[in-house]
Amino acid sequence: MKSVSSKPTRGRILDTINGPSDLKRLDEARLPELAQEIRDELITVLSQTGGHLGPNLGVVELTIALHRVFDTPTDKFVFDVSHQGYVHKLLTGRRDRFGTIRQHQGLNGFLLRTESEHDCYGAGHAGTALSAALGMAVARDRRGSKENVVVVAGDAAFTCGTSYEALNNVADNTKKFIVVLNDNEWSIAKNVGAIANYLNKIVTSDAYSHLHEKAERFVEMIGGRFAHQLVAKVEEGVKHLVLPSVIFEELGLRYYGPIDGHDIPLLIQTFEFLKRQNEPVLLHIITQKGKGYAPAIAKPDKFHGLGKFKLETGETAAASTPTYSELLGQTLAKFADTNNRIMAITAAMPSGTGLFHFAAKHPDKYFDVGIAEEHAALFACGLATQGFLPFLTIYSTFMQRAYDMIIHDISLQNLNVALCMDRAGLSADDGPTHHGLFDIGYLRHVPNMVHMQPKDEDEFVDMLWTMANYRQGPIAIRYPRGAGTGAKPKPQPRLLEIGKAEVVQHGRDVALFGLGHMFALAEETAKLLQAEGYSVALINPRWIKPIDTGTLEFFAQSVDVICTFEDHVLHNGFGCAVMEHLNEANIPTPVVRIGWPDQFIEHGAIPVLRKKYGITSEAAIEKLKVHLKRRRQVKASKSAA
Repeated sequence: MKSVSSKPTRGRILDTINGPSDLKRLDEARLPELAQEIRDELITVLSQTGGHLGPNLGVVELTIALHRVFDTPTDKFVFDVSHQGYVHKLLTGRRDRFGTIRQHQGLNGFLLRTESEHDCYGAGHAGTALSAALGMAVARDRRGSKENVVVVAGDAAFTCGTSYEALNNVADNTKKFIVVLNDNEWSIAKNVGAIANYLNKIVTSDAYSHLHEKAERFVEMIGGRFAHQLVAKVEEGVKHLVLPSVIFEELGLRYYGPIDGHDIPLLIQTFEFLKRQNEPVLLHIITQKGKGYAPAIAKPDKFHGLGKFKLETGETAAASTPTYSELLGQTLAKFADTNNRIMAITAAMPSGTGLFHFAAKHPDKYFDVGIAEEHAALFACGLATQGFLPFLTIYSTFMQRAYDMIIHDISLQNLNVALCMDRAGLSADDGPTHHGLFDIGYLRHVPNMVHMQPKDEDEFVDMLWTMANYRQGPIAIRYPRGAGTGAKPKPQPRLLEIGKAEVVQHGRDVALFGLGHMFALAEETAKLLQAEGYSVALINPRWIKPIDTGTLEFFAQSVDVICTFEDHVLHNGFGCAVMEHLNEANIPTPVVRIGWPDQFIEHGAIPVLRKKYGITSEAAIEKLKVHLKRRRQVKASKSAA
């Protein structure tokens, strides 16, 4: 584990905060100073580790106020996504380990129940908090206990259908429930759709231009020497605070706000008031994503989550080669110049998926539907029924959310929808919520589906071209985070034969099948084996479904052992497909599989995790030699007989 130095500064308030109780003892007048120290800590540490800087800079005052008023771990804070939980970590006894965040064996970049008793719920995907928190509130009510349950959700979470499924059930199931709507107009990219526009209208409406001032006066009245007037004034105060016509009121949550999410005294007084209410409430706060750091304010999408950066300027290291994501956006944009059938869809990830390149050239063919993967998949189906070719571009880990639509709507109807699964494989520092290690397993058994993975950028463009010209149903491609080998695409891409692998070299002793970017590991293994005198066949499978059965059977009958390499869990992965076919063909050649075990893989650097879990050429050779030795012994025995 590599820990980033976070040395205590003499006289720094933050260094005296070892838990929420220390925060509660601090003079309230010093809280703004603490907020600035937290921002300095976030910027300094994350410049060395990378992480979700913008979201955390925006919730500093909010998190301080929450811990000042409520008592975790008895009270429950459920953060939607939880990428904005860094400040919470700093205030709950993890300050001394904050320099290890996102490093192997260090603090996770999201909340984890196993990391701290103050983390009541782990998450990494949007839209989960309201449902989970409602479950906690109902459990509390059944138990007869009195703890508070507080949801902290960004405005982007309200583009998720699951958030509204939860809101639809809140009023019928509990009377004590607090939702904080943290409105900064951004998720990763600028929020889109009617809900985002609706919230913006609340904030900018002339009718509520003085609402913040009225809210502040009302809270001061409740908490100050006029508390005895509460009963008489509550109706008048509610008129000032509550917007009766908003959608939240219709769903059964009393709406308060919007108020300044950076005003610590106002936040504290408001939370003191809200925790006494015996009805579900929603507090709408306005915050600035990236507050306190000019580069993060200027480029909120970039600083939502990023790698290391220069502290003074916010600059990140320039990539020497384009990422697969960037290449996808640029390539699809080029294809769409001459193909009017092509459409591109993303779920609030125009930058992460590279589709901002496409959007710039073809805004009329580009659709960002917000954090709504299920809707995105169904929307793509509708386009496909009308003769268009939608490229549904979503991270592998988020495509899981649209699984029913992939089976029931896309595949069952055999629609021409192209699934582009970014971040397939290990997502390194992000950890188990973001690893794309399951998509082979959840797609390869679905009828009508074609699935593939390229070994480099040149083949990636060929595969995209093949997808753009495929007319026989759904087709999927998986590709890793970041850059590839640097292989430059040809000026004119070529159509690939569906289900036909690339045989790079022949061999008699062992056949290595390296899927996608794991081909490089297979290639390295081949060189080491050849150095020891083994004859090695090297195959780039390309196709996960349909698998190239002809090539597989040829080598299985020619060599002593087969080895598959995949950046995926071994259960129901590519190696399983190889074993299944050989079993059906009654070919007994042993198969060594190199991939991830049947467990959730922690966060950390890719080389560290690959070594830990035996995804190396050395580990592959060790497993292969067991079979090579055994087969040679069998052959020797037969020759002697």
